[in-house]
Amino acid sequence: MREVTCPGLPASWLNAWLAAVGATVLDSRLRLRWTTETTPTAVLSAKDIDPVAALAGSWPDKDELADMPIAEQWDGTPSLPRKVSVDAFAARVRATRGHCRSWTLSSTMTDLDVDENGDVAHAPFDPPGPGQIKWLHHRLLKVHGQVEPSAERLLESFAGHAARVTDNGLGFDISRMGSQSDAYDKAVDPVIEVLAFYGLALLPVRGAGTDRSTGNTPYSAAIQRGWRRMPGRRHEHRFTWPAWTDALDHASVDALLDVWKPDKRSWRRIGVHAAWQSVRFQPATVDRTRAFGSEPL
Repeated sequence: MREVTCPGLPASWLNAWLAAVGATVLDSRLRLRWTTETTPTAVLSAKDIDPVAALAGSWPDKDELADMPIAEQWDGTPSLPRKVSVDAFAARVRATRGHCRSWTLSSTMTDLDVDENGDVAHAPFDPPGPGQIKWLHHRLLKVHGQVEPSAERLLESFAGHAARVTDNGLGFDISRMGSQSDAYDKAVDPVIEVLAFYGLALLPVRGAGTDRSTGNTPYSAAIQRGWRRMPGRRHEHRFTWPAWTDALDHASVDALLDVWKPDKRSWRRIGVHAAWQSVRFQPATVDRTRAFGSEPL
């Protein structure tokens, strides 16, 4: 196996963790493990090929991203604006069943939780965006256009040396923000953002079959994989994620996430040596900015 250690992808940074997982989704030849130092970092590996060169060769082009089932307009099906009706969602799901990227729908929306207006629920990792860039797919296309993929460019991001670009990215990385006391533009590493989107493939969102438009259920029952409700706090959810010792492909990561729990007593048995939970950005003023930091478990 050929390995590349990525100090620019610390497991404690939520978007870096998603990006490292996303690398294994984008190229199935890649495997991922995390170093066991105080701040674990990603180690990507592949058999008989440089993992970064492999990933650069698998990098999606604009047409591939534009044709994702999550697109606002897709193959004659009803439009998917930010607020998506149950009927429009169901029609898109039927049309994309069996599509290799149908996960872009199941990891961002669910009709197993319907809001007061009869629209499907969105995942926490599908937040509304500012201005006209309200759709996750729009944000993905926008940030994707800011990077020319090559092994050298990817290595800059994996080493933590890449220059950031002015962009909101996927819209939930806390590191895109500067000091609230100064005027600043949000800035992201586009390589990390694109790969983080692919990491969502392993995080489907589900619901309990609730319909809030009937007035019988006052709160959302939708929850995305990895998120958990805090005991005694119905409306507070936190995402939890682990770092593991063994080199795993995306299917193995999927299986690990099935059995891993935040309870530390079970970690050693399945090769987990560290974990974190999300901390939601709390603005000092009226501000709808979504962002998630982290704290160790």
